Amino acid sequence: MILDEIVKDKKIRLAEYKARIGFAEMRRMAEEYDGISPSFKEGLARPGISIIGEFKKASPSLGNITSKISLTDRIDEYNDSVDCISCLTEEDHFHGNVDYLKEIRAISPLPILRKDFMIDEYQFYEAKAIGANAILLITGILDDVQLRDFYQLTKELGLDALFEAHDEEQMDRALNCEAEIVGVNNRDLRDFTIHLETTKRLSNMVPQDRLFVAESGIVADADVEFLAECRVDAFLIGRAFMESDNPRALAKHWKDVYQAKRVCR
Repeated sequence: MILDEIVKDKKIRLAEYKARIGFAEMRRMAEEYDGISPSFKEGLARPGISIIGEFKKASPSLGNITSKISLTDRIDEYNDSVDCISCLTEEDHFHGNVDYLKEIRAISPLPILRKDFMIDEYQFYEAKAIGANAILLITGILDDVQLRDFYQLTKELGLDALFEAHDEEQMDRALNCEAEIVGVNNRDLRDFTIHLETTKRLSNMVPQDRLFVAESGIVADADVEFLAECRVDAFLIGRAFMESDNPRALAKHWKDVYQAKRVCR
């Protein structure tokens, strides 16, 4: 299963990182971080649909992604059109790196989600130290104790957490942790198939007072219109933006498509 392989490789990477920068030093760096701290939660709570624009270099399902514009130009366009940014920092399967997030932090005032497979408290201190404002908690790779402990640590660090679920059991576990932001990954991380119906099916479980994010599989107007019927507060969009030479225009267009669909209801 792809997910198991990713987690296995992440454990190897973590051992390498800790050998270079020890836990105590990383914790000190996080505690001394004094950069900007825009709220990821507030970025998703704005009227209408919020959009999280992603930066990634590859994925197991897409392979390498050749961006048509530079990182700097992309973030300039995101700054003018989206509400938050997601940056992949997983190295082996998504070709991410914490350096990408640090580069984005230097040129964007927007809230940044560190999107990675978070399995060790070291990564949470690292997220704070590199300028992230939120982290991803994937329910499919964490048990209940880890979810609660990591969520508590996240709050202590002044970060937000996006709990990610793919089925009813995972959503129930996220909500039992009193997650304020819950997302449905339409991509099954076990085999990387995508079904937007997953968001629709799980939307009825999400209380009105929680922020609800639809992740993955949004590549066309019809996808935006479909998800507009599912009471989502935000879209997390990666592939479509990474393959576009004008993500600014695409983000603004999809906000208009969403709003038009909502008005017609």
